Amino acid sequence: MTMRTSKKRALSPPSDESAMVSCLKDRTIASNIVLEPKAPPLKSEYLGQVTPPISDTLELNPAVKDILASLYSESTVAKIWGVAERGLDKSTPPILYPEYTKPGSTAYVYRELDFWTSGFFPGSLYLLLERQRKYARALLPSPYSGLPQLPHPLQLQYACKWWTHNLHQNAHLKTTHDLSFMISPWARKAWELEHDEKAYESLLTAAQTLGSRYDANVGCLRSWDTCVTKRYSFTDPTKDFLVIIDNMLNLDLLFWASVELRSPHLYNIAKTHARSTQKHLLRPNSSTFHVVNFDQATGTVKAKFTNQGYSDSSSWSRGQAWAIIGFAQTYGWTGDRSFLETARSCADYFLKRLEESGNAVPPWDFDAPNEDGKRLTDTSAAMIACCGLLLLHRSLTSLGEQSLYLDAALRILSSVCATQLSPPAKFVTSKAEVESVEHGKSSEDGKLVVEMGDGEETILRGATINNYEFAPRRWADHGLVYADYYFLMMGNLLLEMGIGEHFVAK
Repeated sequence: MTMRTSKKRALSPPSDESAMVSCLKDRTIASNIVLEPKAPPLKSEYLGQVTPPISDTLELNPAVKDILASLYSESTVAKIWGVAERGLDKSTPPILYPEYTKPGSTAYVYRELDFWTSGFFPGSLYLLLERQRKYARALLPSPYSGLPQLPHPLQLQYACKWWTHNLHQNAHLKTTHDLSFMISPWARKAWELEHDEKAYESLLTAAQTLGSRYDANVGCLRSWDTCVTKRYSFTDPTKDFLVIIDNMLNLDLLFWASVELRSPHLYNIAKTHARSTQKHLLRPNSSTFHVVNFDQATGTVKAKFTNQGYSDSSSWSRGQAWAIIGFAQTYGWTGDRSFLETARSCADYFLKRLEESGNAVPPWDFDAPNEDGKRLTDTSAAMIACCGLLLLHRSLTSLGEQSLYLDAALRILSSVCATQLSPPAKFVTSKAEVESVEHGKSSEDGKLVVEMGDGEETILRGATINNYEFAPRRWADHGLVYADYYFLMMGNLLLEMGIGEHFVAK
């Protein structure tokens, strides 16, 4: 077998500014942002940062442990695999990707591959592959146990490649800021688990494409080129520069690529965008605005408003969750304490409003009234916030500081599992009769199929894509692909932290 040299570069940062700059000549354009010599792209102490293993006597009510077993249940895997296998039965790889289930319906509605959510379902497949690769001993039933079997690792590996075959082209899209959402969920895992060089190159290309949306006058990456609702219309990008809180989640791709490419240009873009977000998209009480419109020529703020929340002054829960996880990630890459404090203050606000709401599953907007006597939830906000709370907990405990955020995340998660799981799916293996020379006629396991039952094709229900009264279309109380993705990510993070095994049904 011919040995191939990996294209991945060493993770240790250059020792000085000149070494960093010299590595850029063949891979990136010159930067007009001032390099910060004392803050290299990634300090070594932030690599592989995890909390100490949790004691075997983790203090949780047994009933709560049973509820949290849903993270790793047969149904959770079956929901993902049941959708995936339909794509495997086709003659060509998918060009349409699951997004949501209609309220009152069970089947997924699909979007084209260049839509911003296309990466989440393949990312969910890769999260399951990660579980099989890293945590099989704790999670997978023995083939001799008599318990229902899960997809074989080779089947799952093939499904991951099949479902991502057509997504690499998205790395070249210059019309969107959502490239990390579209590429990172699957490509990062493809590189880390499979050493997939094509995925690696797509990540680097996506980061450089995303970086081209940065404007130095504004100090931000442009989010939307245009935005039209029943209330306002922005159709000329030369006049308006729109930035949304969601964009904090695209910085992780830039920081990662800055390490791989030794690029202070990408690093400084990401850090400057985060700093501008701190200044302009956070209110004094640490709640968040959804959208800020800047004057591109001067960098001054023209307006602050919402596109998916209840009102311009309200607190849209998913936006608040994006801020928690986005600033926690940014701290992890930069070591800048101000980003940790911002993540913490955003988390504290989220948890305070959650407590005031009287429910551990967040409403779609903390200030929205009930509709027809019903309180609309957003399980995607819940799962995104939980993942952010875990990152915040890890950072604080690694500094030797106390943290209540793990407990808070588990409370939210247990409430979601208790109230918002869709009816279970299950695996069924048929028996096939096979005749052989050695054994005559014998029976062996046939095709592994999924029975979805009467529930949604998603793991969770109770999500809200957009319930803004002036939105062109409104969706609430349904299943949502990225609610499921962050649910699975939460499970993997807990396994990584040494906690998840406590919830695996024995």
